[in-house]
Amino acid sequence: MNRVSPSPRKRDGRAYPAWSVGIYAGASLQTLAGHPEAHNPVLTRHEVTDIQAAFVADPFLIREGDSWWMFMEVMNAETGRGEIALARSYDGVEWSYEGVVLREPFHLSYPYVFARDGQHYMIPETLAAGAVRLYTGDPFPTKWRHVRDLIPGAYADPSIFERDGRWWLLCCGNPCGHDMLNLFSAPTLEASWHEHAIRPLIENDNRRARPAGRVTISEGQLIRFAQDCRPQYGTGVRAFLLSELTTTSYAERELAPNPILGPGRETWNDLGMHHLDPRQLPDGSWLACVDGCAPLTGP
Repeated sequence: MNRVSPSPRKRDGRAYPAWSVGIYAGASLQTLAGHPEAHNPVLTRHEVTDIQAAFVADPFLIREGDSWWMFMEVMNAETGRGEIALARSYDGVEWSYEGVVLREPFHLSYPYVFARDGQHYMIPETLAAGAVRLYTGDPFPTKWRHVRDLIPGAYADPSIFERDGRWWLLCCGNPCGHDMLNLFSAPTLEASWHEHAIRPLIENDNRRARPAGRVTISEGQLIRFAQDCRPQYGTGVRAFLLSELTTTSYAERELAPNPILGPGRETWNDLGMHHLDPRQLPDGSWLACVDGCAPLTGP
């Protein structure tokens, strides 16, 4: 009989939440559901072989060569800090854990990975470092080098995208309350970044402020995802269409049905979901990595 290992404990004796990673699929963003060929969750703390892991969360996908590469937060139960780890898949369904690829003397999470002009970049959450930091694959995907700090300040879940010849970055300026959304932009990736004229974009609303994954283009329109943190952190994910975006104006409308992700009928995600990275396939359908939280098991 397989024995479930005890849930790792924080230094104050509390157990870490049981986050794990799953694969979803759908003909559209609004119809995403558990991939019919995936045995969700596809990655849990038990697949992590190089450190004592408390959980895995915040997965991001990128396609390179013949493989899908997934970057995720792995909570190191011994240090109490998040680290960035890597998994690989040839079909997007079956995944193999590859190991930790980025470790810092501060907490890391939300490894937002993207490519530009043949170069791979990552902007993980580095709020404990007091800045939004840009990394580059050197070499991709197993080594990452700090390039520069983009934005000073303690911002959560930085989500970068390019639109109309300009770079934009959404982030949460109140990580403890999950209720503030800030926007910065720059003419180039490594230029000086400036906050939007509307500052913050959203405040005192923990149902739609904190970013929840990659800003996505669907049918030519920008879609952002937000964590629904009511009644508690990580309850679900909601989707919003960005209808107006300039350096002086911003408007969005909620997509229906919402939440786009929420507690499921499967054991692995029945306490909540708070992250989504969808990637459109050549046939127009979508493959997505998500995370979900389950009740704790073991002593």
